Amino acid sequence: MSQPANKIIYFDHGATTQMRPEVLDAMLPYMQSSYGNPSSIYTLAQEARKAVDESRESVARILGARVSEIMFTSGGTESDNAAIKGAALAMRNLGNHIITTQIEHHAVLHTCQQMEQFGFDVTYLPVDKDGGVSASDVLNAIRDETILVSVMMANNEIGTIQPLKDIVKAVKDLAKDRNKTVLLHTDAVQAVGALEVNVMNLGVDMLSLSAHKFYGPRGVGALYLKRGTPFEPLMMGGGQERQNRSGTENVAGIVGLAKALTLSEREREELQAGLLSKRDRIISSLQEKVENVTINGHIANRLANNISVSFHGVEGEPVLLGLDFAGICASSGSACSSASLEPSHVLTAIGHSAELAQGTLRITLGRDNTDADVDYLLDVLPNLIKKLRDMPSLSAHS
Repeated sequence: MSQPANKIIYFDHGATTQMRPEVLDAMLPYMQSSYGNPSSIYTLAQEARKAVDESRESVARILGARVSEIMFTSGGTESDNAAIKGAALAMRNLGNHIITTQIEHHAVLHTCQQMEQFGFDVTYLPVDKDGGVSASDVLNAIRDETILVSVMMANNEIGTIQPLKDIVKAVKDLAKDRNKTVLLHTDAVQAVGALEVNVMNLGVDMLSLSAHKFYGPRGVGALYLKRGTPFEPLMMGGGQERQNRSGTENVAGIVGLAKALTLSEREREELQAGLLSKRDRIISSLQEKVENVTINGHIANRLANNISVSFHGVEGEPVLLGLDFAGICASSGSACSSASLEPSHVLTAIGHSAELAQGTLRITLGRDNTDADVDYLLDVLPNLIKKLRDMPSLSAHS
């Protein structure tokens, strides 16, 4: 099957998404005509203030939160940093123990490692072969000094969805029995727009999200911060975001985030059903057409758009370059660390050898991918793997 001339087939929606035209249209007035600073009192500025307020209301409504509990940030990384540092520093008089998992995004892992330098003790929970962590795993790690638990809602590399609601309930029940406070944070960057995310149902104290994962702009995100949650601001200055995150608001970005989230939530169920069908077709076809492949992550309890597959005896970089030459964009794992020569920490945590981890491809589907795109991928990829395996200089065993 040939690819249409000059067409790029984008299968890396876990890395970023193309901004929707409707989102750009909503943002443009706040880049051009309504450019006032929301903290000023004149009419031009109040147009911007109204846009921020209405956007906050939209985000809060979709997440099941109070308006006052939504804090806008520069993205998922800042939200994760603010949640972990802000909560841990505010709670340091009650304890110094943090619990997370070995497969978190580096925005969480590296923040936790930095907190160790500040005198905090961090437990990095192992996961099972599917990348799952159980409520009992978390409970067994809780100590008298535990103040914070951070478990991602869905993994960015292998797509596994964690039993977050069960984890939160178990931790909160135990904390109540012991008359102590343990805060729960979740990195929901990959989940928002893909799964139902309602903070009241989940019971979390803090939740991170990022607009560019659901067809919004880059450089803007949000942190749900439950009312009454102890929190030390990361950013000091003019006292914006209820004193929790100083800095002049990114009005256009905030408007874009709210618009993208509104559209994503409206279309979520229908879109996810279509992605699920394409995902399962890709997985079954690769298992049928390619020998010695391993599907990473839970085979059913995973994001509808995520395919993570390891090809035995092949390195990932030649696969990516071969796909790129064929006009297909994909990644070897997390795009945030794909330039690293180190094997993925997620894949090694689920038991892969460094060699197998290096031969991993992540395909993440999106709203514009067609059945024809999938057909083309399934024509190109098996042939590419066979070709690479027949070239010893490009195999992982050379």
